[in-house]
Amino acid sequence: MTIEESETRAAPAGLGATKETLEDYTLRFAPRTYRRWTPAVVGASALGGIAYMADFSIGAGIGLTHGTGNALLAIALAAVIIFVTGFPLAYYAARYNIDLDLITRGSGFGYYGSVLTSVIFASFTFIFFALEGSIMAQGLKYAISLPLWLGYLVSTLVIIPLVVYGMKVLAKLQSWTNPLWLLLMVAPLVFLVVKDPGSVQRWLSYEGEGGAGLSTAAIMLGAGVCLSLMGQIGEQVDYLRFMPPRTAENRRAWWTSMVLAGPGWVFFGAIKQAIGVFMAVYILDAVGKAAAVEPIEQFTGVFTEVMPSWLVVPLALVLVVLSQVKINVTNAYSGSLAWTNSFTRITKRYPGRLVFVLVNLAIALILMEADMFSFLNGILSFYSNCAMAWVVTVATDIAINKFVLGLSPKQPEFRRGMLFAVNPVGVVAFLGSSLLSISVYFGLFGAGLRPYSPLVAVVVAIVLTPLMAVLTRGRFYLRRTDDGIIEPLLDEDGNPSGTHYDCEVCGEAYERPDMTASATGGTICSLCLSTDREGRHILPAQP
Repeated sequence: MTIEESETRAAPAGLGATKETLEDYTLRFAPRTYRRWTPAVVGASALGGIAYMADFSIGAGIGLTHGTGNALLAIALAAVIIFVTGFPLAYYAARYNIDLDLITRGSGFGYYGSVLTSVIFASFTFIFFALEGSIMAQGLKYAISLPLWLGYLVSTLVIIPLVVYGMKVLAKLQSWTNPLWLLLMVAPLVFLVVKDPGSVQRWLSYEGEGGAGLSTAAIMLGAGVCLSLMGQIGEQVDYLRFMPPRTAENRRAWWTSMVLAGPGWVFFGAIKQAIGVFMAVYILDAVGKAAAVEPIEQFTGVFTEVMPSWLVVPLALVLVVLSQVKINVTNAYSGSLAWTNSFTRITKRYPGRLVFVLVNLAIALILMEADMFSFLNGILSFYSNCAMAWVVTVATDIAINKFVLGLSPKQPEFRRGMLFAVNPVGVVAFLGSSLLSISVYFGLFGAGLRPYSPLVAVVVAIVLTPLMAVLTRGRFYLRRTDDGIIEPLLDEDGNPSGTHYDCEVCGEAYERPDMTASATGGTICSLCLSTDREGRHILPAQP
């Protein structure tokens, strides 16, 4: 069976999704029949999504404010935290082929409780879409004098035709453009360092605005900005859910791709942030602080030193546009999944993912027109508190509650009727962590503690998540332990079963992990169950 045939076979009837190629298994387990890519292709596609230019601006902003030494330590600290917390999420997505919202449901939040985190993640995608779109508009203005307002519109509209068909097109786009992107980014920097070795020493010795040397407060403030990127693991997971089953033959490639494209994305991001500091310091005297944080200015300044002047602006523009397109197709795609998840669960209606592609892009365009780029670090610092509370709570539930305490079921569950509506374990931990860290961020506990709000978010989530599991004795994870189908969810290799069952509502066949027994006697797919307004297909709770 070809990919096209499997997509047609899997298309849900009468639910607003006319072709699964367009919907890309929104709200669903990603079936084997669709996951025909190798681990290397999935990994390369996921890594293509981190081509964004925001890292250069983030690193530059931290470095120019706090100095290179503080910036590098802040970047390293954030990278370690993001890697450790991202690992369990990436593993569950790749192993069980579900996105981060579906993982969150069964990892402490409950069927409706994870709507909170879906909104947080959707916010991440349109904030970073707006950021990258602003950078592209800056490039268009610099290169061809296009007004910023029009550049914002162009950077939004160009994404729509690329994001319509989901993973099938995204995999090709990311794989084909990765080599050119790497060449344009790396080669000029290498030539510059060889040509001007003293630039490295000037970079390392730069002390920032205050010039006060290393400072714990400065490191934590910088790390707080970097940690706003913790939500990026959600976008990596949207690719990793299409990993093929792990077998003895592909085990090494599977693990390598999962680690590098999952939590490992942050090390590539950290390198870009450090490069952003380097380029900002290099061009600071020539363009001033305000322009030194703009990637188009950074790369134009570097390119000027290593290539003919007539080639500088065109290549810098190509790099900026290419980077923006690579990441913003991912932002638009992931945002549409998050919005659709939330809307369908709350309203029991499924309008289709493409509706929310447009919603997400409209919000991002409004942010761009409001000039969000000028107050970037403030937005990211505030947002990072919520993102960290969410990701650390889910990661802690997986790592500690599932594998250490045994209070959370190890096998992920996302289907309606199998989960309680709200699980206080994740919801209380998330709200407690985010509210406390935001209070610290706004100085409610004193100015001295303000730089440590990211640390508060992480520590509170790590402590509250297992504490709530112990206090509730894990009673609010599963409403049912039996989904009414005799065949196990996993095969003998521990991979999700590929057996097909017919849905009694839409009449289509779906693989075992997407199905449950219906209270009316047959079997029903997860999407039809989600849109069951009367609840007549939902199995009764077990005692």
